[in-house]
Amino acid sequence: MGNSSTSDQRMASMTFASVYPHYVNKVEKKGRTKAELDQIIKWLTGFSDKQLQELINEKATFETFFKKAKLHPNAHLITGVICGYRVEDIENPLSQKVRYMDKLVDELAKGKKMEKILRSA
Repeated sequence: MGNSSTSDQRMASMTFASVYPHYVNKVEKKGRTKAELDQIIKWLTGFSDKQLQELINEKATFETFFKKAKLHPNAHLITGVICGYRVEDIENPLSQKVRYMDKLVDELAKGKKMEKILRSA
């Protein structure tokens, strides 16, 4: 099971910079911080603050964003449903990585403890 190829293509061409403010808004509305959001994004991708900001500034697509990322070795532990799909069953690798990030943002917004979100406990 996975997203349709149209959805996969749309996701690949979407810019991280266009989605990031929505992530910030979502977590801040639920009492979490931009710093916590950045922490989970950096955990997933291996980016530094500087690299993350550069990707936002250059309006990198999700395809470019995840090509440059070094996915955390525990990323495969991210499971559950996001947008009607089980993240562990998504076949397109890029779509799965984007949905991993969506899932982490959801968990942060829902008040999950940071050590659980970062799959360290």
